[in-house]
Amino acid sequence: MLRLSRKMLFALEAVVDIAYNARPEPVQSKEITRRQGIPQRYLEQVMQQLVHAGVLKGVRGPKGGYRLARERRRITVGEIIRVVGAIESAEDDESGEGAPMTSDLGKKVVQPLWGELHDTIMAKLDSITVEDLCRRAESAGVHSEGRERMDFSI
Repeated sequence: MLRLSRKMLFALEAVVDIAYNARPEPVQSKEITRRQGIPQRYLEQVMQQLVHAGVLKGVRGPKGGYRLARERRRITVGEIIRVVGAIESAEDDESGEGAPMTSDLGKKVVQPLWGELHDTIMAKLDSITVEDLCRRAESAGVHSEGRERMDFSI
């Protein structure tokens, strides 16, 4: 079974958390850790990469945190997965774990098959937006602290 790495899942959860719990002030990483149970050590590294990639904006200061850099309908799951995938590829290169296959079967059959599957999966992930995931969360009855604090009175 194909699986997304823990870092990829954490990054996706964090971005959806920011979008789903959006309010006027930025969302702090400690709030994401509290709500989603994502370890702080994973979160900060991933969040900085998402800022660098233009998915999130980092806001400095005591009331700082993160907000989406673009509308949630313009950020895809595929984009988030690629950002984390780049981090993991760099880590694999450093550790030597990402060694290419050297057999004929590996090079001519297994790697092309894996490439085709990867392309198909990424195309599907590129068609799913953060907005879509927020709608799913709402339909599933997931509590939103951002909506709780909204005041629509005039």
